[in-house]
Amino acid sequence: MKHDGSDGDNGDHSTADDSYLADRAAVADSPPPAATAIFGDRLELAQQYCRILATDGIDHGLMGPREVPRLWDRHILNCAVVQEVIDDGQSIIDIGSGAGLPGIPLAIARPDLTITLIEPLLRRSEFLQRTVEALGLPVRVVRGRAEEKAVRAEVEPADVVTSRALAPLDRLSRWSAPLIRDGGRLVALKGSSAPDEIERDRKVAERNGIGGLRVELVGKSVVEQPTTLVIGDKRGAPKRRRTR
Repeated sequence: MKHDGSDGDNGDHSTADDSYLADRAAVADSPPPAATAIFGDRLELAQQYCRILATDGIDHGLMGPREVPRLWDRHILNCAVVQEVIDDGQSIIDIGSGAGLPGIPLAIARPDLTITLIEPLLRRSEFLQRTVEALGLPVRVVRGRAEEKAVRAEVEPADVVTSRALAPLDRLSRWSAPLIRDGGRLVALKGSSAPDEIERDRKVAERNGIGGLRVELVGKSVVEQPTTLVIGDKRGAPKRRRTR
């Protein structure tokens, strides 16, 4: 039987795929100067995480291919600078963690923090578990939605609950408040519309137990584009309307 050459074609495709994978992974080898300033002697861990995002993260649909050149600035460093508003030794719950942002960059930059990642989707939670194990990070991964009673029962209220572009503040405050200890804070990564969102949702957030909403920019001294945060304080039990 005449050989149809298919093995050769597969070999060519495999070589091309390997080359594409290597090109994506190479972004980790060229961290910007700010990465050294932020991660210090843990830069290698940050590079390893960047490599995971550029390969496994893309292949599993957690990041878009177009994000590869922007992984450092737009994603990893954008999240790591959140550490500026987090005190030593605090506990963090990152809800809707997705690819581990901001929780994993925080865990790399700040080994003093106790971090839990909450993610409802099986594919993403499995990615997170593989990633924290590969990086050797003592980070807990919980599969579920922040608003589920089973999840709330599984985790202790934290000093800080973080999220990144997850939901409007009315819903975000409702999901986050039960996971924050009294006196703790909501720290949400937001965009340029953060002041408008606070104005719109302030009263609902207060009813949900989150008050003192304000905007803070972090990373101004180390990254080109500072990160916009909305920060709110947990003020005891949410206010409930009286029923007659």
